[in-house]
Amino acid sequence: MPKIAFHTFGCKLNYAETSHIAEKFKLKGYTVVEDEEIADIYIINSCTVTKDAEKDCRQKIRHYLRKNSNAFIGVMGCYAQIRPEEIAAIDGVDIIVGNDAKYDLPNLITTTNKSGFPIILNKPTDELNNFGIAYSADEDDRTRAFLKVQDGCDYTCSYCTIPLARGKSRSLEPDEVIKLVNHLLDKNYLEIVLTGVNIGDYYYNGTDFYKLLRMIDEIKRDFRIRISSIEPNLLTEDIIKLVNDSDHFANHFHIPLQSGSDKILRKMQRRYNTGHFDKVVNNLVKYVENFGLGIDVIVGFPDESDEDFNDTYNFLENIPFSYLHVFTYSERPNTKAINIENKVEKSIKKDRNFKLKRLSDFKKELFYNNSINTTQRVIFETTNNDGIMKGYTDNYIRVFTNYDPTKVNQFCNVKIISNENNICKVEIF
Repeated sequence: MPKIAFHTFGCKLNYAETSHIAEKFKLKGYTVVEDEEIADIYIINSCTVTKDAEKDCRQKIRHYLRKNSNAFIGVMGCYAQIRPEEIAAIDGVDIIVGNDAKYDLPNLITTTNKSGFPIILNKPTDELNNFGIAYSADEDDRTRAFLKVQDGCDYTCSYCTIPLARGKSRSLEPDEVIKLVNHLLDKNYLEIVLTGVNIGDYYYNGTDFYKLLRMIDEIKRDFRIRISSIEPNLLTEDIIKLVNDSDHFANHFHIPLQSGSDKILRKMQRRYNTGHFDKVVNNLVKYVENFGLGIDVIVGFPDESDEDFNDTYNFLENIPFSYLHVFTYSERPNTKAINIENKVEKSIKKDRNFKLKRLSDFKKELFYNNSINTTQRVIFETTNNDGIMKGYTDNYIRVFTNYDPTKVNQFCNVKIISNENNICKVEIF
């Protein structure tokens, strides 16, 4: 059978879907190899969040064709869904499938012979309804799995193309979620990360995200659930209390703020303001001990003045976060933001990005230093890094200690003894 290689751009959800599709190819007898090896088939799971993500996809296609000019090239995912014609313009692409047909890719590819022109299969956005069960292992080890429970988005943020690429919000049946959680636990994964496009919007026949978490919490096994990025308007007080009260949920939250300026939030068409976000953070402080908090921020959105950026910086400075994901605004076709006047110059975007990353480094170091001498729970990863093993605490502190194979993929109680360049040394007790 042919050798097939995969490369994924974008979010953890994409990685989960790629992994699951790769497993389907394995079941049909294909040999899955690393994407830097010579393969008969190369499949790219694409992203369209930024211009750079699309550019990287096109470059990767050309890279594979240089590696093996006779290779069968397939592109799936969000970029393939929205702008297949740009991909088709690259000589050598054989099949382009959007976010509905990608799950059937193992059946669609029946030959590795190149046809000279690509097959394009992508339904209109309003017809995207295939959920596509997906779960995957962590890229670096076999201790953590990602489980997709929700797809699509009904929000209309003015800068975002994901609703165009993924369609309406839809969710996996709760009983199927529980079945898959147990399946992953049977495969000896101790941590499961729940993922989705807008995970807090999970809803299936009366079961919302809070009720789903309650159902998962009722599983009588030893495991840890980590919730991926969740919108601030959907991170309810009930969810926050449940995370604190249960032994199953990591006290780690990742919340997109995007801007600390209410003016910019309105232009972004976000469903909250800084006052609401501040209330969510206050609930975290009120109910959850030693929580870790990651925040997404976009700099350089159209009409973001110096005053708007300073509002964002000052707002973040007063929030007890542990790290930031800072994104520079990327203009996307077919979004409302593309028509907003007063574009921000590239040099100013770069400067604002640098300032927030510097603030993130400061806050992360402070968070790690304040954790010295505290006790934490860690799952150590399988990789032996020259006699060192690494893992994450519940609240997402990266830690290390001497490698001990008996402690790998086990819950270990540790004491943090030092912070060494934003990775904490621990002792197991």
